[in-house]
Amino acid sequence: MKAAESKRLTVVGIFIFVALIIFIAGILTLGGQQKRFVDTIKVYAIFDDVAGLKTGNNVWFSGVKIGTVKDIKFYGDAQVRITMNIEEASIPYIRKDAKARLGSESLIGNKIIEIYGGTRRSSTVEDEDVLASEEALDTDVMMETLQKNNENLVSITSDFKTLSNRLVAGQGTMGAVLNDSLMADNFRAIVNNLKQTSSTTLRASAALSRFTAKLNTPEGLANQLLTDTAVFNQIRSSATQLEKTAAAAAEMTQNLNETSRKLDDNNNAVGVLLNDPQFAGSLKNTMVHLEKSSINLNEDLEALKTNFLLRGYFKRKATREAKQQERQQTREEKHQEKVNN
Repeated sequence: MKAAESKRLTVVGIFIFVALIIFIAGILTLGGQQKRFVDTIKVYAIFDDVAGLKTGNNVWFSGVKIGTVKDIKFYGDAQVRITMNIEEASIPYIRKDAKARLGSESLIGNKIIEIYGGTRRSSTVEDEDVLASEEALDTDVMMETLQKNNENLVSITSDFKTLSNRLVAGQGTMGAVLNDSLMADNFRAIVNNLKQTSSTTLRASAALSRFTAKLNTPEGLANQLLTDTAVFNQIRSSATQLEKTAAAAAEMTQNLNETSRKLDDNNNAVGVLLNDPQFAGSLKNTMVHLEKSSINLNEDLEALKTNFLLRGYFKRKATREAKQQERQQTREEKHQEKVNN
C-alpha cells in the first residue's frame, strides 16, 4: 500500500515539475514576443481613430518588429494616445521627425503601428517623445468605394451589352457600318480618298520645302531681296520714282482733261477751229488762196532772177551760200576725225 502511494506521489511530483517547466517556458516565450525582457523606451503617437488597435499589438519599423503597444488612452477632446514600447536596439534608426500610421499584418489581420520616414538631419528618438501621426485609409471607406466601383462596373457592363446588341442588330451608325456592305464600301472609299489627300499633301509639302530651299540660296532673288540692303534701297528708290511718275501722269491726265474741256469751248481760237465748220471752211478757202498766191510769188521771183537788173545779186547770193555750205561740211569732217581718233 505504501509502495503504491509512494509511486503515485512520484508521478504527481513529476507531472507538477513538467507543468512548471511548461509554464515557465510559456512565460519566457510570451515575454520574448511581447518584448517584456528587453530594454525599451516609451514613445507616444496621437490618432483620431485607432480602427480597433489593441494593447499588445506589434509596432513595426521598415517591416521589422521593434516593439508593442503598451497602452491606449483617450486624449484631448476625441483623440486617442498610443503608448509604444520601442526596443533600444532600434533607437539609432528612428528619427524624431519619423511618422506613425496604422496598418495591418494582412488584409484582415491584426492592427499594427508602422513607423516610417525620418531624415538624417534630425536626431534619434528619445524616451517620452511624441511622433507625428498619419491617418490610415479606413477599411470601411475602402469597402464602400469598392462597392460603388462594383455598381459602376455592373452599369458599364450593362451598357456595353446593350451597345453590342445594337451593333449586332445593325442599329445606329456603327451598326450600319458593320452590317451594311454599301456603307462599308463608301467608308473604304472615304479612307482611300483620305489616303490620296494625305499623299498629295505630302508631295505638296515636299515641293514647298524644295521651293523654300531654293529661296534661301545666296544667289536667289528672294534671298537678295531679304538680305541685300543695296537691292532693297534700289527697289525703294524705284518705287519712289514710280510714285512720282504716277503723280506726274495723274497731273498730265488732269491737264489733258482741262485742255479737252477748253477745246470743246467755242470761246477760244482753237475751239473755234475744231468746232466751227463755217470758220473751218473759210480758213480752208484762205489757205487755198494763200497757196495760189505763193505759187504766183515763186513764179515772179524766178522771173526776177532772169532780169538783167537783179541777175548779179542772185549770182553773188548763190556763191555765198555755196561757200558757207563748204565751210560747214569741212567742220563736220574735222569733228568726225576727232571722234574716230
